[in-house]
This record gives sequence, C-alpha cells and structure tokens, in this order.
Amino acid sequence: MKKPLTVDKVIARLQSMADPEKIILKEKKFSIVSRNPLGVYHKDLKVLAKEIGQDNDLALQLFDSGIYEARLLCSKLFKPKDVTEDLMEKWVRTFENWEICDSFCMGLFAKNKLAVKKILDWHLRQPEFERRAAFAIIAAYCMADKHADNEVFESFFPIIKKTANDDRIYVKKAVNWALRNIGKRNRDLNQSALSVAREILQMDSKSAQWIAKDALRELEKPKVRMSDYPRSIYRTMSEF
Repeated sequence: MKKPLTVDKVIARLQSMADPEKIILKEKKFSIVSRNPLGVYHKDLKVLAKEIGQDNDLALQLFDSGIYEARLLCSKLFKPKDVTEDLMEKWVRTFENWEICDSFCMGLFAKNKLAVKKILDWHLRQPEFERRAAFAIIAAYCMADKHADNEVFESFFPIIKKTANDDRIYVKKAVNWALRNIGKRNRDLNQSALSVAREILQMDSKSAQWIAKDALRELEKPKVRMSDYPRSIYRTMSEF
C-alpha cells in the first residue's frame, strides 16, 4: 500500500517545479494574477494530482499553506461529495482570478449536491470572482449532472438575463459560457437558450450585446455539438 505523502513533501515537489518565468507568462498571456505563486502550469498540477490521488486531509493542508499552486492542487485532490457548505464559503472568498475560480467550480462545486444552491446564492454576490463562480458552476453542471431535468437549467435563465448587464470581463464571460453550455445540453434547451439570447440582445448594455451575439453565433451553428443529456430521453429520440 502506497504511503500517503505529507504536505511538506508535496510542497517540496511544487517548489522543485517552480519557474518564475511562468508567473510572468501567465500574467501577460492569460491575465492570471495571484498571491504567493510558484510558477507551475495547470497541466503539470493535473499530472501531480493524478500521481497523489484523492486525499481530503492533504488537500486542506495544501490550501491552508497559502501557496497559489497548492490551492489549485487542493481542488484536484479533495473529493467532491465531501465538500461542505462551510468549505465552499471559505474557498470562494479567496478566489483571485478565473483560473482558481474555475478549477474549484468545475472540479468540486458542480459535482456537489449543493451546486444549485450555491448558484442561486452566489450570483447575487458583488465580488467579481464570487459572482463568476455561480456561472462557472452552471457551465460545468451541464456536464456534471447527466440526469437533471430541463427545468433545472431553465431555472437558471432568469439569473443569466439579470446578470447580463454586468460588464466586468470575468463575469460576462462566465454568463456567456453558462448560456452556451445550457444550449449545448440537448436540442430543447438549445432552442430555449437561443430564445434567451435573443431577449438579452434587446438589452441596452454592451456586455449583454456581447453575451447574446457570441451565444447566438455558437448555438445557431447547424452542427452544434449536443451532449444529449439526459441520454435516456435524447439519445432515444435521436434513433427515430
């Protein structure tokens, strides 16, 4: 049986991978600005996470180290079903860029039973990345819950429309992402998302205009790829 790694050993591994040039490159190319970074690419953290395996205790210790990449690694080691509401609230308040926001939302929050509750709570938040988290969860939830009824996703349309006038770049991009992913879940939600996009297009807001036009451009493609979830309904329909 493989002996679990200690937090000190994992941090030592991260420090051995550190590259100050990557910190500069991530900021310039991807607008990723963070506190206490080492300069390790996300793809390399994925490899390390696979090697370590899921470990809740280790993940918590890594997060509490305050090292940026250790926090990213936490999102890959913690078991999604074990995430509590207290942890979600603790973590969301620390999000400082889109990378760490999306890593937690896609890897953990969208796979947790509290996903919908946090979507409804967090879209009301004022901090940019806390609000983004709500829509990043929606975008990921479209794939994470393969059995949810269309009504669940239709319930997100009002908050998408309400937030479409938020012109902060990382909010509007996440709103757009959420709308597009709902529209690619199945053929019926595609038509519903298109209708919502056309409503948003009528709003007197530059961000709303951008969100709508980009969503329409993708969702109106003749060969837009559908996930066909729930497949018990939509894959059966496609056979006729």
